This record gives sequence, structure tokens and C-alpha cells, in this order.
Amino acid sequence: MIDHIIITVNNFERSVAFYNEALKPLNIRMTMDFKGPGDHHDLKGFGDDDAIYFWLKEGEVNSNGVHIGFVAKDHEQVQAFHKAAIAAGATNKEEPRIFPEYYPGYYAAWILDPDGYEIELVHKS
Repeated sequence: MIDHIIITVNNFERSVAFYNEALKPLNIRMTMDFKGPGDHHDLKGFGDDDAIYFWLKEGEVNSNGVHIGFVAKDHEQVQAFHKAAIAAGATNKEEPRIFPEYYPGYYAAWILDPDGYEIELVHKS
């Protein structure tokens, strides 16, 4: 249903390094360095071998209320993401665990990225 998301970050270099490490367990990496023509912003595109769906734009950050959830293939991928994100400089919001308040098979972890965006990785079984 959603084709792509763009978030604004304070510093391309820091955020590209962070997301390359944090999303590595998902096989997501920066795959495009888009130089915007005219007034269009430069963008850093993240995806896999098939598509680019997560973009960074450099500028003034307003992360208040932003929550982005990525899909995990299993519980181990959630754990690997959480560990990689924390090692790359994220702040822990929720350790990997089952969240029965959503439903019994909802296994997820939440972090805050360097700009304060809430990023979740979830495996639904």
C-alpha cells in the first residue's frame, strides 16, 4: 500500500552510516544517491535489490510523532536489528519481545534513531 517514505535528517553522513548498520540484518542498504535537480532536495535512497522505499532528506528535523515499522521475516531478524541499531548509536525504546497487548504473535523491537525517529521492526506470526 505504501510505495516509499521520506524522513528529514540533520546530517546525511551520520544517518546514512546509522541506517546502513541498523538495517543490515534486513538486507536493506543505501542504494541510490539522488542529486536533486533545481529546487528538488538531494536524497539518499535505501532498499534491497528490487526497490528503494526508504529515503533520507537533509534539513530541519521534526521527528515528533513519526513511527516507522519495518517487516521482519522472523524473531531472530528482530533481535539482530535491535542489536545492530543500538551498536550504531540508537536509543532503546523497547527490547525485542512479544507484545500480547497487540496479539500473541506480535514480536517486535523499537529504537529511536539519532534524530529521534521511532523505528520498529516487527514479526507477526
